[in-house]
Amino acid sequence: MKAIAECIIFIQHAFQGCWDRFLAFFYKKRMEHCGYQVVLKPSTSVIVGLENISIGNDVSIPKYATILCTKSKLHIGNKVMLGRRVTIVGGNHRIDVVGKFIKDVKEKLPENDRDITVGDDVWIGANVTILSGVTIGRGCVVAAGSVVNKSIPPYSIVGGVPVKIIRFRFTVDEIIEHEIKLYPLGERLDREELLKQREQYEQKKS
Repeated sequence: MKAIAECIIFIQHAFQGCWDRFLAFFYKKRMEHCGYQVVLKPSTSVIVGLENISIGNDVSIPKYATILCTKSKLHIGNKVMLGRRVTIVGGNHRIDVVGKFIKDVKEKLPENDRDITVGDDVWIGANVTILSGVTIGRGCVVAAGSVVNKSIPPYSIVGGVPVKIIRFRFTVDEIIEHEIKLYPLGERLDREELLKQREQYEQKKS
């Protein structure tokens, strides 16, 4: 019986893998841009607004993702890892219309749907929620279960509900060295801007 059960599980996984690859082919064709080595699991995910999604190279979006960007853009950079059950929501409902239930308000303001950017080399943990209008800087790590409701600077490690900076992955000098090894000259982050971000972080801590 154990052998039969293992065989059934193997067949189930094999079938789901084939079905995901088949669906992913068409999902990628509908996207604004999709790079190479992008892994999607459409059979267990909800992805709405494919024409507004741009994904770089070597990106993994695993099972049970929810991505909603019907009127906003989502840009995901290169070498990005997302954990299971990540939710990305690019829009909000209007709540300022007098005399209508929120559900009955169909018209939106420009600020209700704002673009989301996830930079290169980002690791987003499981069960993270990313909300409208945020930018997750290059090289960030977002702890599992976090709610990202504001933009976070490059190479920061963040977590919480709502998200807060825990610490930075590298010193500024280490970031410069890191980027020299990985990025061409025109794409590297500016030292002065990195120092400014660190100063702002230290001021908020004090």
